[in-house]
Amino acid sequence: MAVVRFGVSLEKELLNELDNFVAQNQFTNRSQAIRQLITNKLVKKKTEENKEVAGAITLVYDHHKRDLLNKLADIQHDFYDIILSAQHFHLDHDNCLEIIAVRGKAFRLQNLANKLISLKAIQHGNLSINNDK
Repeated sequence: MAVVRFGVSLEKELLNELDNFVAQNQFTNRSQAIRQLITNKLVKKKTEENKEVAGAITLVYDHHKRDLLNKLADIQHDFYDIILSAQHFHLDHDNCLEIIAVRGKAFRLQNLANKLISLKAIQHGNLSINNDK
C-alpha cells in the first residue's frame, strides 16, 4: 500500500488536543494517531450500517465458575454461522483467555459479543472489528 503525504490545517486548540491524544496513546507521531482515528471512524460507520465485517471477540474468565463453559458453548452454537475459529488459552490455574474469530453482519457480531460478555463469570470481554474485509 502506497503512503501519500498531505498537509492538514488545524486550529491551535485542536492541534493541542491531537498532540495530547498522541502522547496519551503513545503513538510515535501525529500521522499514526490520525490513521487510527480515521480507521476507528470507518469501523464505526460499517458497524452502524450493519456491513459485513470480520473481527475477534476476546474473553477472560475463571473457568471454575459453575456452568460457565456450558453457557459459552451453547451461545457459540447458536452463532455457528459467523464463528470462524476459537482458541482457548490457560492463563493460570483459574483464568482462561478465549479468542473467537468472527465474520458476518456487524449487528450479529455485536449481538454474539454482548451475549458472551454479559455472562456473569466473564471478567473482561471485547469485540474488535477490522475495517478491511
